[in-house]
Amino acid sequence: MILQSRNFYGSVFYKNFITPIDNKRKWSIIIISTQVLRVLIIIQRVIYMRKKQFKAESKKLLDMMINSIYTHKEIFLRELISNASDAIDKLYFKSLTDDSVKLAREDFKIHIDLDKENRTIKISDNGIGMTGEELENNLGTIAKSGSFNFKKENADNEKADDISVIGQFGVGFYSSFMVADKVEVVSKAFGENVAHKWVSTGADGYTIEECEKENAGSEITLYVKADTENEDYSKYLEQYTIDELVKKYSDYIRYPIVMEMSHQVPDPDKEGEYITEVSEETLNSMVPLWRKNKSEIKPEEYNEFYKQKFMDYNNPLHVIHTKTEGQATFDALLYIPQNPPYDFYSKEYEKGLQLYSNGVLIMDKCADLLPDYFSFVKGLVDSADLSLNISREMLQHDHQLKIIAKAIDKKIKNELTKMLKNDREKYEKFFKTFGLQLKYGVYANYGMEKDGLKDLLLFKTSADEKPTTLKEYVGRMAESQNDIYYACGDNEQKIALLPQVEAVKAKGYEVLYFTDEVDEFAVQMLMEYDGKHFVNVCKDDLDLSTDAEKEAMTKKNEDAKGLLDKMKEALDGKVTAVKLTNKLGSHPVCLSAEGYVSLEMEKVLNSMPGANQGVKAQLVLEVNADHPIVEKLKSVDDDTLKKYTNLLYSSARLIAGLDLENPTEFSDNLAELIGCE
Repeated sequence: MILQSRNFYGSVFYKNFITPIDNKRKWSIIIISTQVLRVLIIIQRVIYMRKKQFKAESKKLLDMMINSIYTHKEIFLRELISNASDAIDKLYFKSLTDDSVKLAREDFKIHIDLDKENRTIKISDNGIGMTGEELENNLGTIAKSGSFNFKKENADNEKADDISVIGQFGVGFYSSFMVADKVEVVSKAFGENVAHKWVSTGADGYTIEECEKENAGSEITLYVKADTENEDYSKYLEQYTIDELVKKYSDYIRYPIVMEMSHQVPDPDKEGEYITEVSEETLNSMVPLWRKNKSEIKPEEYNEFYKQKFMDYNNPLHVIHTKTEGQATFDALLYIPQNPPYDFYSKEYEKGLQLYSNGVLIMDKCADLLPDYFSFVKGLVDSADLSLNISREMLQHDHQLKIIAKAIDKKIKNELTKMLKNDREKYEKFFKTFGLQLKYGVYANYGMEKDGLKDLLLFKTSADEKPTTLKEYVGRMAESQNDIYYACGDNEQKIALLPQVEAVKAKGYEVLYFTDEVDEFAVQMLMEYDGKHFVNVCKDDLDLSTDAEKEAMTKKNEDAKGLLDKMKEALDGKVTAVKLTNKLGSHPVCLSAEGYVSLEMEKVLNSMPGANQGVKAQLVLEVNADHPIVEKLKSVDDDTLKKYTNLLYSSARLIAGLDLENPTEFSDNLAELIGCE
């Protein structure tokens, strides 16, 4: 441009001043014209280099960029490395069709240089570079993305499949102003002879001038801010901070990210002393494990990746490695741990999968990718199809994300189903650790997920020490059995001793043992399985009798109505009814419940934080019609009957696992009645 101007001004001077006159005058005119030319060139250069303002409302936008858009200042390094990777990708793409590009795939690198003394960070690449015009357009116009345009222009090119350009908004570069008060960009476009320097101190504008640079590519130099009371900017000048940030955000950028690293090593000449050794090291691993073919990966590689990535000392229980194409294309590497994290059942625990876009970490824990019942799953998802927000720190909650989450949910369920079928011992180990989450999943959200989870549930039963599925239980039901029977308690041993359980077992029926608080709530949400309804053996309407037995029991209750009414009155509203029953075998008494709220539900609901003890089951005191205690009750006076009744009620509460309402009264009645015998 300057050379063109020189020729232009020279021709003007020649036409206007060089005439057929004497040589003395001619040379005077030439000298004058040369001086004028120099002044004009200087003026032109000043005009070219003068500070320019960012276009449109870019000044306001840049201020927002620096102060509002990004949550974490450390993001700047991710953004600049991603831009460098994009620039290399563009040149690599060009090399596929242009023989003038003399660089092979292995020649591309991203360099990071730290200068503590001058407080600078330099990120350089040997990518496509930028012309002066491109610097003006891409850096002078905020939110204009050259990478986005590149992707649009080459969307239909088959050779672009090997390219993973990251940028799309054109704003990532400006995150550098969060940590720097001045930024310099020296860039030379491939195939150009002239390089250009872009300089800015922030929202007040920028300058562009020609400069020297040997090879194509870009160098971005950040002049790091001085430390303040609230911000330690100097940490970004430490090699280990940069190393950590590269591994955190850019570990899978597919080009080497290199930096000089210093280490203390033993001095070979002086025993017990150390010297500093400096060498250039590659900071990133480049090739993500999840993008390799599963056939190429050894189990040890999966295990080591898991332990390093998710900080667990143990190998995972199960690995799920999947690649999905279709409505959403993504890679996923998921792990089921052997043990829950130490804070798994605390409020501090955060579920979620790491989310990558083209190998760049976007979110450390994306909770939307996992339902609560799979909150124990660790792992990551990598997709180029995600709609990211402008800072690439968060996702737009769009249809694409929902598709990925649904696919992951389905994949985990399928893997657990296969484990249940093919490796029962492993599945039982899994369920012992995380089965509670699946049960909560059945109950949560009004049973929305119950159909997908019900076949994954395991329960202990009266028939076998091994846990069983609902499908297995129904498959071995007796021909005469129409319902699925269950009983609740603190453990299997206590449940097995319940009088009602003994009665059901005596009929030849199997009983499911519910020992988790959520069990009964979950099956109530299921309502039925394979057409068989769930029945709590501790409900008052448990029907195990023949028609003849029912008729006989109705007659006995009618005959003892006076006695039963007195017993109900003696309990003063503690029960809704007292009745005789034939379902207790050798046991004298039990408590049952009528209505929706069972005995176990009452215990669970009243034990919850903030419970006001307002939830009550409608209790029924059932007395064994064939037990000698009935005749005893008929023979005593009303006062003694009251004591016997309260004693039987208290005994029934203990059997049911409920607290005694008045332990002192129970003890006094027991002592008195024993003394009367």
